Amino acid sequence: MMAAKISPRFLINEIRGSVCFVQRRHRVKTKWAGSRPKVPATDLALQHFDATYGLQLGDLWPSVRIGMLSEKKYGALLNNFASDSDIVSSFHSQGCRDFISAARSTESQDPELHDHTAAPLSSNIQCFVFPRGDVSRFKPARPDSNGLLSYYLLDAASVLPALALDVQPGHSVLDLCAGPGGKTLALLQAQAVRFLWANDLSGSRTARLRRTLQSYLPRELLTEDRVYITSSDGRQWRNKDEHKFDKVLVDVPCTTDRHSLTEEDNNIFKRSRTKERQRLPLLQMELLLAGIQATRPGGDVLYSTCSLSQLQNQCVVEQAVSVAQKEMDITVKVQNLSSFVQLFSHTFHFAPQPAVGELVLPHLCANFGPIYMCKLQRIS
Repeated sequence: MMAAKISPRFLINEIRGSVCFVQRRHRVKTKWAGSRPKVPATDLALQHFDATYGLQLGDLWPSVRIGMLSEKKYGALLNNFASDSDIVSSFHSQGCRDFISAARSTESQDPELHDHTAAPLSSNIQCFVFPRGDVSRFKPARPDSNGLLSYYLLDAASVLPALALDVQPGHSVLDLCAGPGGKTLALLQAQAVRFLWANDLSGSRTARLRRTLQSYLPRELLTEDRVYITSSDGRQWRNKDEHKFDKVLVDVPCTTDRHSLTEEDNNIFKRSRTKERQRLPLLQMELLLAGIQATRPGGDVLYSTCSLSQLQNQCVVEQAVSVAQKEMDITVKVQNLSSFVQLFSHTFHFAPQPAVGELVLPHLCANFGPIYMCKLQRIS
């Protein structure tokens, strides 16, 4: 007896001694692109940081990792233009202290620090923090009789670049990547700026910058001959030879490490933003070069990020210094901030002896940062 001819449209599967015919057209192919679970951007950031910062920081990384995944501390930057005279006593009653005045006291008591500190500390900038290990929150600021808010909440370590820049009376200042405005406001609290140009590429960040300054500064200060706000690509400053500034702050876009670990919204570790993230060091170097070119000879540039990444920090600085010399014939010198950093060692946890610049490391007892900063002087 001849066996029945089986159509190639069927598969023959033997199950428990019986024959089962399954039509090919009913087979289901797994659609990996559609069925693979999406990994949150925060998880991708943590995987990346474990791989890179684990090598970079070594034994320090576990404590830094815990700090970044825990609730961060804030500082209250006092607004000298507001008229709330009770706010300082209120802060003191809560156990807060102005970490800048505490550092000034240390500086005055230690002649060696006083002689070698790269930047004398402004007597007008005040920023209050809760004691080490205390993660209490500040209440939202209330407007005074003129509608101005009495303090601005921010990561207290982000005030350090403004302090290190050392703005003196009569100086002109460029804040190249100014949004959302915290460091701009800190620079103005020194009450020494003759003219400040605040710029940011992002229209939304520029709008937020305007709202911030309007909430903290009197109208007479917000005139274009005192504070000028623009929204343009900071890299194009290399073409504005007519504008030279005494001090330039280049607080560049970066991976914003703490935000990347805790927030899905606007997270640069989303897969759709991979190329943007990979291009960051080049963008940062171009912005720093623009800042260097916008600085008058003898003036200072302060480069800063809120990232731990060596690629975005010291590598960018080293590359920019080299390119400035070779391609622009501009000599730039990295300034030593070690004595400046010693003044704030009781408030912040700094990375030990970085090759270039200074780095604030998050730590459970001092959970600020990360903030990287490097001060450069344009020689020629």
